[in-house]
Amino acid sequence: MKSAWIILSALVAGMLLGIGIEGVSPSAAQASLPFVEPFGTLWLNALKMTIIPLIVALLITGITATADAARAGALAARAVMTFLGAIFLSGLMSLIMTPLLIELFPLSAEAAAALRHGLGGTAQTAPSPTFGDFLLSLIPTNPIAAAAETAVLPLIVFTTIFAFAITRIGEAQRALLSNLFKALGDAMLVVIGWVLALAPFGVFALGYALAVKAGVAAFGGLVHYVLIVSGIGVCCVVLGLLLAWLAVGVPLPRFVRAMVPTLAVAISTQSSLACLPAMLQASAELGVPPKKADIVLPLAVALFRFTSTAMNLAVVVYIAWLFGIGLTPWTMAVGLAVAMAAALSSVSLPGSISYVTSIAPIAVSMGVPVAPLGLLVAVETFPDIFRTIGNVVGDVAATKFAADRVDDAPAEGVSP
Repeated sequence: MKSAWIILSALVAGMLLGIGIEGVSPSAAQASLPFVEPFGTLWLNALKMTIIPLIVALLITGITATADAARAGALAARAVMTFLGAIFLSGLMSLIMTPLLIELFPLSAEAAAALRHGLGGTAQTAPSPTFGDFLLSLIPTNPIAAAAETAVLPLIVFTTIFAFAITRIGEAQRALLSNLFKALGDAMLVVIGWVLALAPFGVFALGYALAVKAGVAAFGGLVHYVLIVSGIGVCCVVLGLLLAWLAVGVPLPRFVRAMVPTLAVAISTQSSLACLPAMLQASAELGVPPKKADIVLPLAVALFRFTSTAMNLAVVVYIAWLFGIGLTPWTMAVGLAVAMAAALSSVSLPGSISYVTSIAPIAVSMGVPVAPLGLLVAVETFPDIFRTIGNVVGDVAATKFAADRVDDAPAEGVSP
């Protein structure tokens, strides 16, 4: 939380300084750009260098961890299937609702152009690939070359096939390869942690350059982005409550009453892990046996982030809209698949780290610029509130759903 506010303060300070200098002396502001902007670009490049290793590590660890959890017993398998279904629904909802919200609450053309110019891009138009082009792009003739050339779609296909193959080999070999790629992902997280330690300086430089290029209109653009992504967060909360009512069968008043203490912790901490004790109490009030809750809820905190797929896709769809990038059904399907894998393989990290590790692979897979993430991470503090609220609602609803549909026989191989 402290780090997020420091990064946000650096963005505001950089933008205010840029607007101030631009107002006093436009020539001085323009002259300062070649000396300030490269520091922000250098910081962005440091973030980008981790993306390809992260895509490979996240996909493999996400798929293998999900498969291992499903093997742990009937209750765990039911929980994993519930998690997959829920994040698929939330992601699909986001792909529908994000363009709709942008259409219903549009950003002025001037503000959009200013923000786009400030982020260093122009509206892009490219011919939509045909279905034949899409099929031909799926299978890489050389996965190493695909990674080197940042050809993400064939790399994702190869990595997914490879990950499922790992789940079918012997236990010792499966553990060896799973641990290898988990270690790769952990090492990338350390590198990202180092890079994000410099985030206040990088974001300050980017904010300054944005303000000099775009002026006051940049603030309006960032506020619009926050409102749209937060709106998807609200949609996730509503979807979670509807699923608790319609799919799980819990009356809404009863569910909300049980969740009140958990929601209070979620808003104050913005951490699903910190909400675990309160979620266990909420599950007990909803009639979930403690032995089942002790299995499913920790599994949910580790694997299941109900809002991640939806809100991460919302960020990418918003950037695509801002830069005039058309998203085909095939592109959105790939983005949804990567978003689901990233959600399943995420870990409980500070929001700024999980923001980059989860969204950058999705953006690359959908052909959307990654550079804007360097600035947008600074305003994630506000949407993150809705991420946590939606996640805890989803965790408790999924626990109730899985527990009610598995008998009281113990889940083999699982200990609370």
